Amino acid sequence: MKSLKLSDEVALPAPPGDRPLPTRRTLLDKLGITAILVPVVGLGYGFLRSLVPNVLYEPPRRFKIGSPGRFPEGATYLEDSRLFIFRDQRTFQAMSAVCTHLGCTVRMVTLNQPQTVEAGSRRFEEQREFHCPCHGSKYYGDGTNYAGPAPRPLARYRLDVTADDGQLIVDVSQPVDRNFRLTI
Repeated sequence: MKSLKLSDEVALPAPPGDRPLPTRRTLLDKLGITAILVPVVGLGYGFLRSLVPNVLYEPPRRFKIGSPGRFPEGATYLEDSRLFIFRDQRTFQAMSAVCTHLGCTVRMVTLNQPQTVEAGSRRFEEQREFHCPCHGSKYYGDGTNYAGPAPRPLARYRLDVTADDGQLIVDVSQPVDRNFRLTI
């Protein structure tokens, strides 16, 4: 009988039906191929993704808000559009409810007693104000900012009436002067 030394390797026969155990070399080969393929696949995905345009799905800038009869006298807040619609008999105005500071939604506050306000060279009587709950900006009833960090007045938007069904249309891409009124 032959004696075995520590330096001698003995190959054990694989049991029938079993696969041979992977060696260190095959494991390192697979890791190397994976380390090369992952970045190549990532670059390929980035290249193919660059061929597809990035589309920003925003709500339309011009939209219908309903028939004029839907709006009662005074102010109506449209939550989904973040707009105030003002009606005074047959005239309409649209004003943004988005604070000009950081975009929070302002709240309309009805004053207990009307107060006389002097803004620049104008004097007028106020019955409502707009307050921003986020940072304390305050606006007169016409949207002019007078307190807090708001840098400019609330935006006013163009209103039109559709020819086909007589609904009001707001165009938020066209800001208008505070004196703009749609008369129906």
